[in-house]
Amino acid sequence: MRKLATVCRPLGTAVSKLKSTDAMALSIAQLRRATTVRVVSSNKRPSSTSPEANSAEVPENGKTEKTAQQAFNEPTGDLATSLFNPSEGYLQDSHWSTSFQGMATEPFEQRISDALMAPINESEVEIKPDGLLYLPEIKYRRILNRAFGPGGWGLVPRGAHSVSGRTLSREYALICLGRFISQARGEQDYFDDSGLATATEGCKSNALVRCCKDLGIASELWDPAFISTFKAKYCVEEWVTHAVRGSKKRMWRLKSRQWEYPWKKQ
Repeated sequence: MRKLATVCRPLGTAVSKLKSTDAMALSIAQLRRATTVRVVSSNKRPSSTSPEANSAEVPENGKTEKTAQQAFNEPTGDLATSLFNPSEGYLQDSHWSTSFQGMATEPFEQRISDALMAPINESEVEIKPDGLLYLPEIKYRRILNRAFGPGGWGLVPRGAHSVSGRTLSREYALICLGRFISQARGEQDYFDDSGLATATEGCKSNALVRCCKDLGIASELWDPAFISTFKAKYCVEEWVTHAVRGSKKRMWRLKSRQWEYPWKKQ
């Protein structure tokens, strides 16, 4: 027994030393990992001006986690589910991004009201192939300029551009002489990303037309009686054929106009 104890004692000592060595190696590995985390954290620390500066935490892998808002704000390849420029500075800094100041406080002077509510000039009205009457957007701008003067009115964005499918939209507010008048969402279809710049302008113009309804501009275009009378007097609906595809459909046009390529009358 004494001989067996003599043999086992050195073996037990060796096992204890091995465990100590493993523990030391583990401690060194943990120290290195902690040091790496602190270094990465110091390199990726948010700026003191950002809201996340005091709450950002660095996980053990040394990579900072994105907040839900950061992930939402970053553009993605799928335009149908992303927003454009959701943190545009002028949207946050201007009180007009949320204000309704001056709304319905008092009527405009008679001269302005007369310019806004003047009867529509029938020679300026257009018709879409589907029979919808409209006034070109530039006509609304001219009426606003006559009423308030250039610089006396403007459109203020009330949010970022958004995309649904292939339709771009954005909220705008119409401000006239420092007073909130109306708010509407403009929209414009586009076919590929190269057309986004043009689509943003079309979106703004569409919102302007919708906002102008509250000022009574070209209100006849929403009057069923005027629409029926105008169509009977100035418009015609005909069967036309597509010169390339050969498809046929009924479409509207002004009597003073002719069909343009690729459409032709049967």
